[in-house]
Amino acid sequence: MPYSRYVEVGRICVVNYGPDAGSLCTIVEVVDQNKCLVDGPRKITGVGRGIVPFKRLALTDLKVGIERGATSGAIASAFGEADIIAKWETTSWAKKNAAKKRRASLNDFERFKVMVARKAKAAAIKKAKK
Repeated sequence: MPYSRYVEVGRICVVNYGPDAGSLCTIVEVVDQNKCLVDGPRKITGVGRGIVPFKRLALTDLKVGIERGATSGAIASAFGEADIIAKWETTSWAKKNAAKKRRASLNDFERFKVMVARKAKAAAIKKAKK
């Protein structure tokens, strides 16, 4: 299967390090072979415009049609037209991130209930195999 996630203007990325970790952003301009200018846009994803190294980005399959150096307003309208947030929410990547976040926010009693449910499920599977 050929590689299809290229660094290009309009490519949607996930920030994997720093204060914006886990947030979506859009590549606006390629600065050099190690860095690019990204913009969230801030009002939708919370990521402001700035230069980010490629090491801190994970490329997704999603892309919006924007020109090089597009303004935040143009990116926001392209985000809305392409319905990027809804498409992102349906990906398994986003679902895994949401599950991780949910598990991390459980309190002690909720973790206990999960443990009891897992034990009951395992017992039911073991009983069904016999």
